[in-house]
Amino acid sequence: MTDSAVSNGRSGARSGGPHPGVLAIVSLGIFLASLAATAVITGGQWFVSLFAPAADVTGLLRQHGLAAELAGMLQFGSAVPLGILAATVYARQLRLGVRVPGPAIGFFGGISAAVFLMLSGLVSWLLGRPEVTADTALAQALAFLAYLTGGVGFVVGLGLLVAGIAVPSLILGFIPRWLAWAGLVIAALSELSFLSMVLEPFQFLLPVGRFGGLIWLIAAGFLLPNRRAAANQERRTQWTARQ
Repeated sequence: MTDSAVSNGRSGARSGGPHPGVLAIVSLGIFLASLAATAVITGGQWFVSLFAPAADVTGLLRQHGLAAELAGMLQFGSAVPLGILAATVYARQLRLGVRVPGPAIGFFGGISAAVFLMLSGLVSWLLGRPEVTADTALAQALAFLAYLTGGVGFVVGLGLLVAGIAVPSLILGFIPRWLAWAGLVIAALSELSFLSMVLEPFQFLLPVGRFGGLIWLIAAGFLLPNRRAAANQERRTQWTARQ
């Protein structure tokens, strides 16, 4: 093998971009930090249903403006590695030779989830400003906007990202079949979370999609092959194991 061939091989190995599993860990870690920080600041009183009376919602925001600003800042920050992850996985799937709509669907979903989460973070930060919460109607409207973008919008987009990875991986054997099927289940539940917009009992799907999706992305990010040769070797190994 020539020096140029070795150089090209090393360059190809380095062309994978940031590690998707690490990016998913960072995104989830920053979001968990936002929950922990706000819980500490408010003494565990931060969470209140948006369907509670408007006075209760705005009263909590007026009392804990710093917590709202901190939560918004960290949510905005957690969206950045998620967007990078979506772009990284999309490029990797193309490099693996995936020529079906899955990668594009996943890329659309990941970018949508990141943008919605950024918007939710910005609105949440605004809810920490006393001049905003002084108007009860405005504060209530912004609280619903933060919920819709950071809840339904984010989870539906995240579900598309998971599905865009899970479907090609299931067909081509990039990751274990049980993990791919788990991703499809999480993706389906995430897409159904839009029902929570009118049916309050379906709100349980939001944390399932959020945390289940991010944890799945961590696992898939570490198992997804970086190069076609590695993917072929993985499929041969799985085929041999079934014999």
